[in-house]
Amino acid sequence: MPNREIANAGDNGAVTRYDAIVVGAGPAGSTCAHRLASAGANVLVLDRARFPRDKPCGGGVTGRAARLLPFSIDPVVEDVVTSVRMRLRFGGWIEHGDGEPLVFMTQRFRLDAYLLEQAANAGAEVREGMKVEHAQAGSEGVEVTAGGERLHAAALVGADGVNGICGRALGLGGNQAVGVAIEGNIGYERLRAGDYRGCAVLELGVVPGGYGWVFPKGDHVNVGLGGWEREGPRLRGHLRGLCDAHGIAYDDLEGLRGYRLPLRSAGSTLARGRAAVIGDAAGLVDPVSGDGMFEGFLSGKLASEAVLDLLAGRAESLEPYGERLTRTLATHLWASWGVKAALDRFPRVTFRIARSRVVWRTVERLVRGDIADIRGARGLARPPLKALAALARVSGNPGGAYRQA
Repeated sequence: MPNREIANAGDNGAVTRYDAIVVGAGPAGSTCAHRLASAGANVLVLDRARFPRDKPCGGGVTGRAARLLPFSIDPVVEDVVTSVRMRLRFGGWIEHGDGEPLVFMTQRFRLDAYLLEQAANAGAEVREGMKVEHAQAGSEGVEVTAGGERLHAAALVGADGVNGICGRALGLGGNQAVGVAIEGNIGYERLRAGDYRGCAVLELGVVPGGYGWVFPKGDHVNVGLGGWEREGPRLRGHLRGLCDAHGIAYDDLEGLRGYRLPLRSAGSTLARGRAAVIGDAAGLVDPVSGDGMFEGFLSGKLASEAVLDLLAGRAESLEPYGERLTRTLATHLWASWGVKAALDRFPRVTFRIARSRVVWRTVERLVRGDIADIRGARGLARPPLKALAALARVSGNPGGAYRQA
């Protein structure tokens, strides 16, 4: 695919017209740029930060998320989760795991720099420290103003996060709710390291609308929790309780920070004309887990395919991306919202069902990417999953709109 030619920018002189501009070099943006550049597109990636830079995040890449990548992330993996230990309201522990990988643990300052490096190696032009001030799209192309410079392209992909400018400027995205989370790190020298290596610890029912966690990393664990936005003023108190339950001194936590988790509205617009939003900019965070890696990688993949179709004349806009992503995630979001609502309203019954071995086998298959969603569940898993669906309906069926979108 040939590079776009030089376009005249009037008094500002000549500027390069790119095939695509990707705003934001997080996991969604960098992997989208990598796919576009690998296909021969002339891609520009803009990010206001300079890499490596850190981002608040649990730092887990599930097996199904890793499967979406065209390259390995082994160079930045610090631990591999093969088991999950969980309990409800600090009660008795349940542990599941068959020794096979479930989640690859990393840190965002390492992962994001690595993913951006892959995009650059594939041929994407990367400009760090470039704050985007404005973005607009027309029938013939898009224009982005960054660092006082006007940049033009055939397509724009907004991957600039929950607080990014692309969605606001272009009227894309939109969340029905926003979660909040808080996290910190503590070194293994202050813990019984053997209790956490290779194991993800989940504390359910300790914060409304979410859960607490302890995730293993190379030389420390990440401790945090998240819940409904209204829990924001109480998050530090919830975190203190989580630390107490694990014998962790709250004041010993390092890098303590909070962040927002966007939860997309079912009817929100993800693409219009020559512009689209992906990842957190599109509100693509799993309602139950708070994970956005899988959705970020998936949206980046589908958006790159839509851009390539546009450039090749096979499509007139990027709008098929939004429709395709909505269809792909419909059943998963329906189920995830349902479980979230059921856990909030009927925590004991929901936990009793979810912790069963037969249900957990389905969860493992989902996390590893062996099945796309719960429609792949078979046999003995069907009755308890139907029971969870019934609890979701009684809890208001908040995921129903995603199946109808």
